[in-house]
Amino acid sequence: MSSLSRELVFLILQFLDEEKFKDTVHKLEQESGFFFSLRYFEDMVTNGEWDEVEKYLSGFTKVDDNRYSMKIFFEIRKQKYLEALDKQDRAKAVEILFKDLKVFSAFNEELFKEITHLLTLENFRENEQLSKYGDTKSARGIMLAELKKLIEANPLFRDKLQLPTLKNSRLRTLINQSLNWQHQLCKNPRPNPDIKTLFVDHSCGQPNGARAPSPVTNPLMGAVPKAGGFPPLGAHGPFQPMPAALPTSLAGWMANATPVPHPAASAGPIGLTAPNNAAAILKRPRTPPTNNPALDYQSADSEHVLKRSRPFGIPDEVNNLPVNILPVPYASQSHGQSSYSSDNLPKTVVMTLSQGSAVKSMDFHPVQQILLLVGTNIGDIMLWEVGSGEKIAHKTFKVWDLSRCSMPLQASLKNDYTVSVNRVMWSPDGALFGVAYSKHIVHIYSYHGSDDLCNHLEIDAHVGSVNDLAFSYPNKQLCIVTCGEDRIIKVWDAANGAKLYAFEGHEAPVYSICPHHKENIQFIFSTATDGKIKAWLYDNVGSRVDYNAPGQSSTTMAYSADGTRLFSCGTNKEGESHLVEWNESEGAIKRTYFGLGKRSVGVVQFDTTKNRFLAAGDEFTVKFWDMDGLNLLTSTPADGGLPPSPCIRFNKEGTLLAVSTEDNGIKILANSDGIRLLRTVENRSFDASRMAPAAIVKAPNIGTFGPNNATIGTIIGDRAASVAAMVGMNSDSRSLADVKPRIADESVEKSRIWKLTEINEPTQCRSLRLPDSLTAMRVSRLIYTNSGVSILALASNAVHKLWKWQRNDRNLNGKATTSVAPQLWQPSSGILMINDIGDTNPEDAVPCFALSKNDSYVMSASGAKISLFNMMTFKWVPGEASGPITYATYSCDSQSIYVSFEDGSVGVLTASTLRLRCRISPAAYLLPNPSLRVLPLVIAAHPSDPNQFALGLADGGVHIIEPLESEGKWGTSPSVENGAGPSTTSDAEPPQR
Repeated sequence: MSSLSRELVFLILQFLDEEKFKDTVHKLEQESGFFFSLRYFEDMVTNGEWDEVEKYLSGFTKVDDNRYSMKIFFEIRKQKYLEALDKQDRAKAVEILFKDLKVFSAFNEELFKEITHLLTLENFRENEQLSKYGDTKSARGIMLAELKKLIEANPLFRDKLQLPTLKNSRLRTLINQSLNWQHQLCKNPRPNPDIKTLFVDHSCGQPNGARAPSPVTNPLMGAVPKAGGFPPLGAHGPFQPMPAALPTSLAGWMANATPVPHPAASAGPIGLTAPNNAAAILKRPRTPPTNNPALDYQSADSEHVLKRSRPFGIPDEVNNLPVNILPVPYASQSHGQSSYSSDNLPKTVVMTLSQGSAVKSMDFHPVQQILLLVGTNIGDIMLWEVGSGEKIAHKTFKVWDLSRCSMPLQASLKNDYTVSVNRVMWSPDGALFGVAYSKHIVHIYSYHGSDDLCNHLEIDAHVGSVNDLAFSYPNKQLCIVTCGEDRIIKVWDAANGAKLYAFEGHEAPVYSICPHHKENIQFIFSTATDGKIKAWLYDNVGSRVDYNAPGQSSTTMAYSADGTRLFSCGTNKEGESHLVEWNESEGAIKRTYFGLGKRSVGVVQFDTTKNRFLAAGDEFTVKFWDMDGLNLLTSTPADGGLPPSPCIRFNKEGTLLAVSTEDNGIKILANSDGIRLLRTVENRSFDASRMAPAAIVKAPNIGTFGPNNATIGTIIGDRAASVAAMVGMNSDSRSLADVKPRIADESVEKSRIWKLTEINEPTQCRSLRLPDSLTAMRVSRLIYTNSGVSILALASNAVHKLWKWQRNDRNLNGKATTSVAPQLWQPSSGILMINDIGDTNPEDAVPCFALSKNDSYVMSASGAKISLFNMMTFKWVPGEASGPITYATYSCDSQSIYVSFEDGSVGVLTASTLRLRCRISPAAYLLPNPSLRVLPLVIAAHPSDPNQFALGLADGGVHIIEPLESEGKWGTSPSVENGAGPSTTSDAEPPQR
C-alpha cells in the first residue's frame, strides 16, 4: 500500500470517528493495522472483554511474533484463567488452560506446570507469588499498566500508537476542494450549483449565458480557492492511479510477484536498480528495453558476468592478507566437474566430537579447513580441530559490557540470562568470526591461531532474536550483515561496529540473509518467516524484490562456490520442505529437487559443495543431490544417531562434512581426500600455532581447486618446508591404499606432550555442599534435571531429595552453580517422595530412577514396587490397575508411559495426565501356555518411534509390539471434561495390538 493510500485510511478513520461509527472505526484499525487505540484497548481490558481484546490485538501482532507479544498474550490469558479460578469455575479454567495457555508450555515448561498446579488449590492465593492478588478490578488495573509498557516497548507497535495531526474534517475539506475545482472547470459554471452526488464528477447543465464565478455554497463545501491554487489532478491526490502494466523488461523476479509495500519500490529488472548498471547485472531480460536508454542491459548470454574466479564477498586483495594459519591442501584434487561422482561425497564417519549441548550452527574455517566453529543452544561457542578431535577453545555466553546495552536487553537478561546461538560464521579470510544470539546481541571475535580468541566487537544489534549473520564487502569494506526478529536487516562496519545501513520492509521476522555480488554490484537477499524474499542494494532506497518462497516457507538461500548458481531450501509450518534452484535471469524456479520428507521436523538445513552437489539434513539422514539432477542421488544415516533434521556443514573443499547428532555431538564425515587430509594432520609432528607469527601464508581460493604444485607464499623455515612436502603440495603422489577408513579409534596424541592436571587445593576448584535438613543417609542415585536447575537424589532409605536453584540477582539464569546455595525443596504440604521398600533389605536393593524429558515426573524404585511421583506436588500415583508393576519407561517423545504388570499385561498411560488410555492383555502377544507363567520384566522404548516398544520376558523371550497400521497409535486420551487427572483405573479402551 502506498503512503498516500495509507494516509487515506487515516482520513477515513477520522471521518468515521466524527460520524460516531465507533465499531467501524475499531474494525478498520484492526484490519489495516495502522493505528492501535490504547484507549479502546484499555476499555476492553477493564471490562474483561477478553475475546474482543485478542481479536483487536490480532490485527497488529501474533503470539509468537516476539517476546513482547508473547508476554502480552500470556498476561491476558493468565488473568482470564485466574478470574475463572476466582469464580470457582473449574471447567472454564481447565478450558482456558488447555486452549489458551498450553501454547506457552513450549517456551517455559516450568511456568506452565506451576499454572496447572493452581487447579489443585482451593484458593490460588495460596501460591506465594499470587498471595497479594486482590479483587478482579484491581488485578485488571495492575495488568493493564504492565500491558501498556509492553505495547510501547514492542517494535511491532512502533509508530502505531499516535494518530497523525489532522485538521478537523480533513476528508470533507479535500472533497470540498475537489468539487470546487470541478466547478471551476465547467465550461459554463452556474451560480449556486446543486450538487447531489459524489459518485460522478460535477458538471453544470447547458449554457444559459450566465457566468458564475461565485463560490459554491453547498453545505458540504467551503469557499472556492483562488484560481491556480490547486495542483494538477492526480499529481498529489489521495487516490493513486492503478499502476501500469510492467514492461517486458520487468519480467523475472517482479513477474507474478506480490506488490512491494514500500514507497521505494523500483521498477527495475529484478528490482535492483542502481548506478553502475546494477539492474543490468542482476537481471538480464531477453530483449533490451527501448524506452530507457539510460540503462545498459546485457544479454542473457553475457558469460563474463557469471564467470568469476573467487567466491562472493572476497575481493582480490583478500588473498594477499597476512594470515598466520597454515593452509593444508592436498594432492589429489580434480580440476573439472566431469570427474565428480557420488564417491566424491564425504560419507565415511571418521570421528565423533562430544559437544555436550545441542548444536545450532557450524562453520569450517575458510583457510585451515580442519578447524570447526560450533554454536549451541545454551549460548556456548567452541572451536574444534577435527584432525585431532581436540577442543581448542570454548566460550560461554556473557555480555561484555552490560552498561552499554539497551534497556530492553538489560530487562530481558535480568528476567532470563539464558540464550541460544542462532548462527556462527567465519569472515572470508578467517581472521574474524561472528556469533548471532537469540537475544539482541552479536559478538565478533578475532582469531589469531591455535586457541587465541579475542573479543573484538559487541553489538546490540536487534530487538529480540538475531536470526542470522553474514560477512560482505560493499565498497571493498568488510561489513557484518545481520537480521532479526524486529524485521530489520542491518549492516555494520566490521572494524568499529558502526551501523552503516538499516533495511526495513519485511512484515515478519527476517529469517536469513545471503549477501552476494556480481562484478562490482553488491546486494543482499533476505527471507522472512512468512515466506517473503526481498533484495537490497547498499543504499536506503528500499527493497527491489518482493517474492514468495516455495511453500511460503522459512527459507535459506545460498550460492554455489563459484557464485554462478542460486539455491534455496526451506520448511513451512506444515512441515513441507522445498529445495530449489533459481533462474536469476527469470526470477523464477529453475529446478525443484525431489526427495525431502513430507513432514519435516524443524527447518531443514542445507549446504552446497564443489559447484556440483547439494546436501540437506532430513529424516535422520544426510541426503545428497547432483545440482544438475532432480532426484535424490544418495543418502547416508552416518551410522545412526542423527536428529530428525540435523545441522550440516561442508568444509570449503567439500572433503569433510560436519553433522550434528541426537546426543549433542558432532560426526565428521569424509571422502577419500578428507581422510587423507586428516591422516596428514594426525601424523604431523608439530603444532602449526607455534610457527613464527610474522610468517605470511597465502590463502587458497575458497571453493576453487588450485594446481598440485601450489606453494606457500613464504617458506617458514625447515619445518614449513617439510610440511609442504608432507601434505602433498609438491606433487605428492603417494597412494591412498594405506589410509584407514576410520581414524576415530586411533591415538592422535602420541606425538603431543601431555601432562596430567592435578587438583590438590580448595583454591584450585569450586565446590559447594548442598544444604540438607533431612536425615542424612547414603546417597544411592543422583541426577541433574534436564533443565539444569535442580538436582534429585535418592537415598538408601528410599527418600528423595530435590534441590532447586532460584533465579535472583546472584544467579540470573537460575541454573545449578557453586556460587549460590540451592533450596532443599518441598511442597507446601510437607510430604516426601518415599519409595515402597517392602521386605527388601536396603543393603541388597538396587535403587533406580528416571526423569521425564520435561522434568514433570520421576519414576523410581528402591527394591520393591516402582513409584511414579509428580515433581511439583510430590504426590505418588499408585499403579495397581493390573497388580504390581514390574517395569515402566517413557516413550521417546515423553508423551506416553509404558507400564508392565505381574499379570503379563502392559498399560499405556498419557504422561501429562497419567490416565490409562490402552491396556494390552497377555493374550494379545503371548501364546497360551497354562503350565508356564510368563511376565514382562523390562521394557525398552524405541528411540524415534513413540508407539513402538520391546518387552523382555521372564522366559528369556523378547517381543516387539506396535499398534496396527490402521490405528497408528495406542488408543486416545480421555477428554479433560471426562475427568482429567492421574488415574490408573480399569476404564481403558479395548486392547490394541
